[in-house]
Amino acid sequence: MHLIITDAWLARSRAVHLSGTKLLLTGLVVSTGLMLVAASLYHWVFLKGAREGWPVVGSLVRLVVKDEFDQRDRFMRENLDAMARRVGEMQAKMMQLESLGERVSGLAGVNPAEIKAPLGRGGILVSGPSLSLEELQATLAELEQQGGRRSDLLTVMESRLFDQKIRRSMVPTQQPVSAVSLGSAFGWRIDPITGRSALHTGLDFSADPGTPILSAAGGVVVTQEYHAAYGNMIEIDHGNDLVSRYAHASRVFVKKGDLVRRGQKIAEVGTTGRSTGSHLHFEVLVQGVQQDPHKFLQAGQDLPSQTVAVAAVPNGPTRTPQR
Repeated sequence: MHLIITDAWLARSRAVHLSGTKLLLTGLVVSTGLMLVAASLYHWVFLKGAREGWPVVGSLVRLVVKDEFDQRDRFMRENLDAMARRVGEMQAKMMQLESLGERVSGLAGVNPAEIKAPLGRGGILVSGPSLSLEELQATLAELEQQGGRRSDLLTVMESRLFDQKIRRSMVPTQQPVSAVSLGSAFGWRIDPITGRSALHTGLDFSADPGTPILSAAGGVVVTQEYHAAYGNMIEIDHGNDLVSRYAHASRVFVKKGDLVRRGQKIAEVGTTGRSTGSHLHFEVLVQGVQQDPHKFLQAGQDLPSQTVAVAAVPNGPTRTPQR
């Protein structure tokens, strides 16, 4: 672009050549200058007019400001309404959580009254004015307090349920041999070797040699030895003076002092000791006195969610080991 500038008074001319780069820079300078001029005019005319109360400018500025405030108020109101709906949903879920907590507390043996809970509320829905920011904040603070109480209650219930689970896992209620037929039951019977009446102190599970023998509950192996009557024998202490005994095993996979878990393979069925055939002789002892193992196993099948209560037979007679 060529620009020719002529000065009539001095009677001379000057030519200016603008390349593409110079033209772009010139445009940027002009645009920047116009923006600065516009900003100065806005500051000088509108702001000064608004402050000093110029009739036309002041009305225009107040109209623009009012429109901005109205838009901001609508935006805040829409957000408050959305937050209020979310708070309502949170309140409904909190009530469901309270109801669930009351039901679970019965299973855990916890009295919900021990941890104060808010009073129940309800009724028909009647639409009213929108919540203010202060009311919304108060409702959120109340929900936070309710959540804290629910959290405390559920923590206590979790502890109780975990304790019950541990207790159940330490009671011999699992079948020690899977999918086998029951032979001799607990009680008086005709001894298969002597042919005389004798007290059978456990349960006999007929099974093929090598059938896995499982721990009926978690505990510590306190005895692992060969006994003249019991053959290869294992005794597991489950705590609270409760012991389970496994006799006539062909092979043993644990030793004294080992920790075993419920359902763990501890031996294999055999016919060692005083025995007439391959089977497992299973006993449960409370305070050293043999109990009927069938009561424990039946409790494990019928009442899986309850802890089995056991009591020792005081001054019970000494049992003679049976096959």
